[in-house]
Amino acid sequence: MKYANIREIFLSIQGEGPYVGQQQLFVRFCGCNLNCQFCDTDFETSKSKQYTPENLLQELNNYGKNLIISLTGGEPLVSVEFLKEFLPLAKNQGHKIYLETNGTLPKQLKEIIEYTDIISADIKLYSATGERIENGIIDSFFTVAALKEVFAKVVFDENITEEEINKIINIGKTHNLLIILQPKMVGEKFGVPVDFCEKILNRLLKEYSEVRLIPQVHKFLKIR
Repeated sequence: MKYANIREIFLSIQGEGPYVGQQQLFVRFCGCNLNCQFCDTDFETSKSKQYTPENLLQELNNYGKNLIISLTGGEPLVSVEFLKEFLPLAKNQGHKIYLETNGTLPKQLKEIIEYTDIISADIKLYSATGERIENGIIDSFFTVAALKEVFAKVVFDENITEEEINKIINIGKTHNLLIILQPKMVGEKFGVPVDFCEKILNRLLKEYSEVRLIPQVHKFLKIR
């Protein structure tokens, strides 16, 4: 029997990316393979509840039918063995799966890709996260993700470099991705000057058209 540690389950609106404002049921998994500097998520295992796939589905069904379930974290793909059992059950109930991931676990994604509908994957910048992700891993991930609807989210601050900007453009062009620029937040406020955000947006748009600047709307609304 597979288990997963779930930090919280809550119904809210999506506050990031092109689906901003859409009601989703969020399932926050514990555990992550990265340790990003800007991470503000409390997914400590000691504060979590352990679920079997059947237990989790039963609880989610209490919220209604044909839900859009956002798997978030932490990093949901760390719990891929659990997801391999849970996701077929959820899909059989008519639920839609929205996977939020750091984009660094292509092998795990491949194991559950058939059960996902939308993939929100990060492109981690060293200047913002302190994490160096190999280009090969990024390319492998988006190659797998291309089987479904996918877009890329890029958290940035004033330390973003020209090399990183070119990297974003190249990844977008290579994998035909919608790129979501997401300014780093400090609490409920912008952590990046608005004029700088506009500058970075315009810089990318000069070479790649599929770019949008979308902050974390849920923080402005003061909701989860």
